[in-house]
Amino acid sequence: MSIRFVESCRLPTQWGEFTMHGFEDAAADKEHVVLTMGTIDDGAPVLARVHSECLTGDALFSTRCDCGSQLQYAMEMIAQEQRGLLLYLKQEGRGIGLLNKVRAYHLQDAGADTVEANERLGFGADLRDYSICQPMLEHLGVSALRLMTNNPRKVAALKDMGFEIVERLAIKTGHTPHNEKYLATKQGKLGHLLGE
Repeated sequence: MSIRFVESCRLPTQWGEFTMHGFEDAAADKEHVVLTMGTIDDGAPVLARVHSECLTGDALFSTRCDCGSQLQYAMEMIAQEQRGLLLYLKQEGRGIGLLNKVRAYHLQDAGADTVEANERLGFGADLRDYSICQPMLEHLGVSALRLMTNNPRKVAALKDMGFEIVERLAIKTGHTPHNEKYLATKQGKLGHLLGE
């Protein structure tokens, strides 16, 4: 794995102060960060979220998806516990990149669902690689997680890497009239667990 730790710094937010840890993936020419709060390397299970970058939802407040709401919810939950971590992975558009995501959105505007749009552009439904989490979590001394996710693929991927998933915590937030089809497609075609 080509991921290396770069540096850490303070990151004050509206929910409290996190520590931001920067990692570089030289092979993929990508940068990832992990936000942590409290002591996480003591062996106790850590409240965690694995979050793929979503510029439209996270920074531009789009309601086409539930990404921004999930990111904010996770940061708020970590802050409430005063302990946890958030892996923020540069995997925009389930791995297709920002401009291809714009192309996919155009196809969705014309009636395609999120999976169909990716496939019409020649991509798989979900190209994200969760193996990049392993060196980052190992660097931070974390082996057991209480994972905030609706995506069973994330749970399976982390378990396959040898991490103990003590608990999966559903995230029920960000549902809008603009993302009903998107959420239904995630549930029906990608196996997300949204009804809990």
